[in-house]
Amino acid sequence: MTAATDPCPPSAVSHGVGIAGLAGLLAWTGVAWHYGMDGPYAGLTAVAACGLPMILWSLLVDRVHRNRSTGIDWNGPPRPLADVLDTSLVKIAGLWVTWGGIAILYGLGRWYWSGDYRFVMQLFGAAAPVLLALSVPYVLWLDRRLVDPKDATYAFGQWIIGGAAGQADLSQVAHHLRAWLVKGFFLAFMLSVVPGNFANLVHWKGADVLASPFALTNFLVTLLFLIDVAFATVGYMLTLKPLDAHIRTANPFLAGWVAALICYPPFVLMGGGGPLDYHPGTADWSHWLAGSGPLHVTAQWIWGAMLVALTGIYAWATVAFGLRFSNLTHRGIITHGPYRWTRHPAYLSKNLFWWLSTLPFLATSGSLIDMVRNSAILALVSGVYYWRARTEEAHLLPDPAYAAYSAWMARNGWIDRLLAGDRGRRAEPVTQPAE
Repeated sequence: MTAATDPCPPSAVSHGVGIAGLAGLLAWTGVAWHYGMDGPYAGLTAVAACGLPMILWSLLVDRVHRNRSTGIDWNGPPRPLADVLDTSLVKIAGLWVTWGGIAILYGLGRWYWSGDYRFVMQLFGAAAPVLLALSVPYVLWLDRRLVDPKDATYAFGQWIIGGAAGQADLSQVAHHLRAWLVKGFFLAFMLSVVPGNFANLVHWKGADVLASPFALTNFLVTLLFLIDVAFATVGYMLTLKPLDAHIRTANPFLAGWVAALICYPPFVLMGGGGPLDYHPGTADWSHWLAGSGPLHVTAQWIWGAMLVALTGIYAWATVAFGLRFSNLTHRGIITHGPYRWTRHPAYLSKNLFWWLSTLPFLATSGSLIDMVRNSAILALVSGVYYWRARTEEAHLLPDPAYAAYSAWMARNGWIDRLLAGDRGRRAEPVTQPAE
């Protein structure tokens, strides 16, 4: 089949959104690098420089606020305030209680008050009064335009108030709680990572970048990880309906949460000393390829290029989401960029990067046991990401748009076809459902 007879289902996000964010992020990073601005607020400015162009592109070019999936009706005058005031007050109560609950969880989590997280907690403390104040006019304005203002936040507000608890849709309450748990957990983590990543990049000197294949590889990998983290942070911050970037559903499967959370602190199992730590007795690729001979240098360039390419695919997979990146959520189906090759380009490239950068089958101790053990543990880590992929697919498959994309990928995604053999070639095309 050809692209004309079997076109890929449309993507929820355009190419332009990610390009706009990337241009803004690189422009600010260049300025900060030139002037040596490496503080945490310079890192946060990088997030703003990434997010603002994406907001403008989304609203002015893609006009996403007009999408039916926003649930907003822009035709005609808004409802009178009196018609939505009771609903809005219930939603504001639910929203404030949610934020209060997240604040309590932050307070109970001792790790949130040390290291890189401390700055994030200070930031949240300063932002809290502003968010509380802005939430009132925002909810009142939005509810006057929403087709159905009685959403998950309203259901949670009903449940909290208690008098109307019997009327609350508990499935919506559960959705609300899952969505905010995702945002509360991952936004704090991403914001804790941004300043350090940004400083690590800005600290590089121009002459050092080109000093060796190792140096150039490390610099480019650092830059690509910064791109990934900045886009992801924007995604967790801007879960807004007017941007069509709201959370449709959060993963309802416990297995999905377990598979995801064990990859992040404080639950991470792959960290130093953890049960899935595959690093003891290993050295990275620069140790095994060290040397100044022509063969060594050639191998360094080739290996470094592979690592940069894999990291580039990983970052591209995040950029493709534009404003919508988020773990454990459905915020629209992405079908462009590296998602034309495979349904899970980030997981695939990340795991290949770990195998090529760590080389766990080589051990500094020379012990065969260490080689086998570390290779087996890294294989288990890769298995965790396969598990994550399967739970994400189970979450998304009820959406006809994802079902159509998954079926298309089985026919046209070269990685999926490679894994499926002839089954992918024999599959029949699925008609994309109407929006």
